[in-house]
This record gives sequence, C-alpha cells and structure tokens, in this order.
Amino acid sequence: MKLISNRLFAAALFAGAAFLFAPQAWAGSCCGGGGGATLLLPKFYQDMVDVSFDMEQYDGFWNQDGKYTSDPPGSDIRQYRLNIGAARRLASRWQTSIVIPYVWNENKYSGLSSRSDGLGDTTLNLWYEAIDDKSAWKIREFKDLTPSITIGPSLLVPTGISPYDNVNSSFDVTGRGFYRLDGNAVISKTIHPWSASVSLSYGTYVGRSVNEEYGKYVEPYRKNLGDRSSASVSLSYIYYIGSAGSTLTGSGSFSYLHEDDAEINGNRQLLSGFEKNAFGAGIAYSSTDHDWVIRGSWSHAIQRNGWGANFPTTDVYTAGVSYGFR
Repeated sequence: MKLISNRLFAAALFAGAAFLFAPQAWAGSCCGGGGGATLLLPKFYQDMVDVSFDMEQYDGFWNQDGKYTSDPPGSDIRQYRLNIGAARRLASRWQTSIVIPYVWNENKYSGLSSRSDGLGDTTLNLWYEAIDDKSAWKIREFKDLTPSITIGPSLLVPTGISPYDNVNSSFDVTGRGFYRLDGNAVISKTIHPWSASVSLSYGTYVGRSVNEEYGKYVEPYRKNLGDRSSASVSLSYIYYIGSAGSTLTGSGSFSYLHEDDAEINGNRQLLSGFEKNAFGAGIAYSSTDHDWVIRGSWSHAIQRNGWGANFPTTDVYTAGVSYGFR
C-alpha cells in the first residue's frame, strides 16, 4: 500500500510540475520571446524529457499608464514556440534541467506583414529539494502540514534573435539579448485530492555593450535591463480514473510579472519597464505507470485597464507531453 501511495504521489507531483512550469506569455514576439521555461523532476525519477508547443495570440496592449488599447483593425499577431526540455537528477536532492525553444513569428499590423523564425533564449536550471512534503494523504499532527520547498538558480542564455541583431522590427525578435540570473523557490502542498503551489522568482540581467539596433549601427552605449520579479499560485484537483492508478488533474492559476526600468550608461530609462497579470487553466492526464503525462493549458491576460502596463495582452495555448525515467 505504501508503494502504491508513493507512486500516486509521484504522479501528482509530475503533473503538477508540468502545469506550474509550462512556458508562459511572459516574453512575446514584440518584447523578446522564447525563454523562461523550467522543468522540475518529481521524486523517484532520475530523468525526464518534455516537448511542448505554444501558440500565443496577441490582442491589444496596456500602455505605460496601464490603459488597455486594442490593436488596429485587421491586425493578426501570433508567436509559435516549440520547447524541447530535459531534466536529470544529480543526487538524492539535486537536479538540473535545460529548455531550448524554437520560435516562429507571424505578424500583420497596420497593413504591414512579416514572418521570422529562429532559436529562442535557452534556460538552464539547478534545483535543491530543501524540504519534503511530510504527508500527502492525512493530517494527523501539525508537522503533516509541512509543504515541500524546492529552491535554486536559473540562467537565461541569449541564444535567441534580439533587437540588437540584424532584424527589421520588434516583431521579428525571438529573445531578449541579455543573460539573466534568477533565484527561484517553489512551495507546494498536497492533501489528496487537492494540491496547491506557489512559485517565486527574482532575476537580474547582466549589462552589455550595444552598437546595433534593428540592423542599424548606433553610437556604442552600455545597457542593462531592469530586475525582474514574478510569482504564480495554482490550485489543482486530482481525479483517479478507475483502480489502475491513472489520474486526470485540473488546475487553475494566477501569475504576476514585473520588470523594472532599464538603464543606459547608468541613466534610468523612465517607463521602459512593464507589468503583466494573467489567469490560467489546465488539464493533464497521467498514465497508469505514471511515466507519461499529456497536458494542455491556457493563459489569459485580462483586457482591462489596470491589469498590466507597457505590455501586450495575449492568450497562450499550450499542448505538451512528458516522459519520466525511474
């Protein structure tokens, strides 16, 4: 019975990790997209591979004052991302992962059309499982409320096409063009059939010299993007299918993203930062042996004043599949 319980718990964690760290609309084609995805291995697994596909549909934007503005009539802005990821356990509590996206941009805006594609920004992760969930089934005493806590750094590597490369416009970029180091924490608690998670991240970019913008050479200057903070909360319900152990997990989430103003030659560029809030929903199927997870999700930015600033409003649709090796 204990073995079965552990396996079911692993399956729930597996599906939960897929939901919590699915690629999101935190950096789209107009602002540099294709990065920021994270994989997290559940207990009892040594390796995992993950493949997902995103379709991001743009529909308006928040201006610098947070006012929502629709795109011009006839506009059609989309970004597609194929994300390839792999994770490996290094020790009982240590694991690492990598996610590499490939990005396609298709844009029609104010009568102009463009298409571009290329690698997005790569994400490298290192995780330490600091605290384990004490009990996923019953609360007998206070310590059984202890959640699992996983912490670790991640590095965003600018392998994508940025505004500082030979591109025509912001619609053609696939990456930010800067390295970024993040500190991350994931706190989760499962009391079957419910599971709740909180994800927190704070990152700082590495400044760089710039002498080219959108294919045109400019007088060299030093630029650094503002620090980035993000948070998300999710609640999941796990439904067991029959007696074989397959599960169907549904989840709802809310995410927040903020980036401070950039600096050029040490001078703050007012109103260059941005903010975004979004709601999400998803569903995942975990196979009887719990090694396969098939998932789908939707992230929606609220198209109203005050829900963001200096950022596009989008809907992101994701389909993905994961396989874990024990």
